[in-house]
Amino acid sequence: MVLATAVIEGRKVFVNILMNHLLYDVSQLPIPTDRVDPEQISHPRPWSMEQIVRFIVLIGPCSSLFDYTTYFIMLYVFDCWNPARAALFQTGWFVESLLTQTLIIHIIRTNKIPFLQSHASWALIGTTVAVMAIGIWLPSSPLGPELGFEPLPSLYWPLLMLTLLGYTVVTQGVKMWLLKRHWL
Repeated sequence: MVLATAVIEGRKVFVNILMNHLLYDVSQLPIPTDRVDPEQISHPRPWSMEQIVRFIVLIGPCSSLFDYTTYFIMLYVFDCWNPARAALFQTGWFVESLLTQTLIIHIIRTNKIPFLQSHASWALIGTTVAVMAIGIWLPSSPLGPELGFEPLPSLYWPLLMLTLLGYTVVTQGVKMWLLKRHWL
């Protein structure tokens, strides 16, 4: 019986990961409709492997930092060290992960401040909003238990908003730092 329960829980985690990737992929479908900033296409820019590696090495850990922040919140604020609360931990991480990875495209698509100085296409903004809304809705939806989700406590949402704000500010800051040094 214990083994059967473990297999079922393992499948739910796998489904969570697949759902996360599916939703993220859907949010990115309208990228071809996006209009980039005019200065981005005013002249050809060669690809530099050094710049790409620098970008990955410096921007990548920003995402990890905020994943760790979410892990900390789920473990210490919501007592998810308790194995009985594993589904709550997975739900909290699913929502944060989906929202941050969907949001990042708006930060890296421009050298300007996203949403204020440069706007993505309406299709890209629309799928971003729709996928983020679905990610927020899923845990408390009728599908939630089937996917291994639990409704998130009300305290989770303001903490998530702070996490998203921090993620946006830090990632934008790192991007601007790279641009000032002409490393991008």
